Amino acid sequence: MRLSAKALVYFLALLTVFLFGVGGTYILGHYGSNFNQPITSFIDAAYFTIITISTVGYGDIVPITAIAKIFVMILIISGLSVFLSAVTVLSSDLMGNRVEKLSGRITNIERRFLKDHIVLIGTDTVNMQIAKTLKDSGKKFTMITSDKTVADRLREMGYRSYVADETSEADMSKFELSKAKSIIIDMRDKSKMVYLLLIVRTLAKEAKITTIVHSSEEERNVTSLNSKISIMNPANIASQILTKKMEE
Repeated sequence: MRLSAKALVYFLALLTVFLFGVGGTYILGHYGSNFNQPITSFIDAAYFTIITISTVGYGDIVPITAIAKIFVMILIISGLSVFLSAVTVLSSDLMGNRVEKLSGRITNIERRFLKDHIVLIGTDTVNMQIAKTLKDSGKKFTMITSDKTVADRLREMGYRSYVADETSEADMSKFELSKAKSIIIDMRDKSKMVYLLLIVRTLAKEAKITTIVHSSEEERNVTSLNSKISIMNPANIASQILTKKMEE
């Protein structure tokens, strides 16, 4: 499970407090009479540390010297503060992921597994057919649309579909486009498509990008943006095939 950097920091802080408690307990209990009974192993030290931080306090091991009591007070204060903060942050991360899931947006956990995937941006006719073909063949792919209703319907059909603003670089960066195997854009909105191409080209400089166009004008506009973007015009392809058949 991949959580936020802040949550990771708190986890490391909690681990540090635990190691501090185990080490301090072992030293004070093994090399001096600071407890009512000697600490003879790290298991005993870990046991005392966990019991102390959790404030359970069974009372079988008790600090009896001033230095041991000061050590235990520091351990309790630091342990409780770090533990409570860590629980708060972890709960916030998990709740955030839950909210994102309900809203149709991609979660931090799901982002972790995005690599060598095919990204279909837009849900026009060509991308929908590509999605069906990929699903039938068991290929890994991700669909992105700004329409939550469409995204929900696609998820019900078994597609991995997410909601995002295609014209937002922040939204699109969440899909790890630089790690994508291929990106296919199929949108009817010309202005959105052009803006999206600029964003995708910035986020995924090495990725294979294909855009579906529906007119010669769109084809010229896309060509002027970047010669490395592959262009597919279904109408032209269909007309060439039909013309060839008629000439046979």
